[in-house]
Amino acid sequence: MTAESPETCGLLVVVSGPSGVGKTTIVRSLRDRLDGMLSTSATTRPRSPQETDGEDYFFMDEARFRAMIDAGEFIEHAQVFGRHFYGTPRGPVEQALAAGRLVILEIDVQGGLQVRRNFPAAFMVFIDAPSEDELLRRLRSRGRDDEEAIQRRFAEASHERRLARESGAYDAFIVNETLEQACDDTCDLVRRAMREGVASVRG
Repeated sequence: MTAESPETCGLLVVVSGPSGVGKTTIVRSLRDRLDGMLSTSATTRPRSPQETDGEDYFFMDEARFRAMIDAGEFIEHAQVFGRHFYGTPRGPVEQALAAGRLVILEIDVQGGLQVRRNFPAAFMVFIDAPSEDELLRRLRSRGRDDEEAIQRRFAEASHERRLARESGAYDAFIVNETLEQACDDTCDLVRRAMREGVASVRG
């Protein structure tokens, strides 16, 4: 598949959605088709032997992370389960946007709401399942979790779906009936936002 060259200025795209809805595949499709750049997050969790600093994550200690929070150097950040911090550094994103790049963030709705406040020009897309029953079926079909974990993810997904719609922060909602069509629909929306401006898609 040949990547398409952006025709206008850079654009920050946020992709959110519950576990099991296919958003990682959709994000990779955006990257490959539209020559996008996946943003690298920072974290305070330990680096595994298989990971590379600056590629998988920017690994740092908590003191440095907190200093970056105080300096306003994150577009969004969160402490997960009261332990490790994760966040999107502002500098690399702004540099890529200034160079006319498409920058893609795959983050949860809580992070998306922070991006909306801190980066109003972002284009925000929520990927959803056709129904709650289908989402539960997909979570089970992955075979990754026991039933307790599946029910926890399902409860989190229900909360995210409701928050995304009630917040008014998301510009577009894509229902993933089939993954190929969802990839096409998302790429078409982002392409239009790049060429015509985010307001044209929001309207």
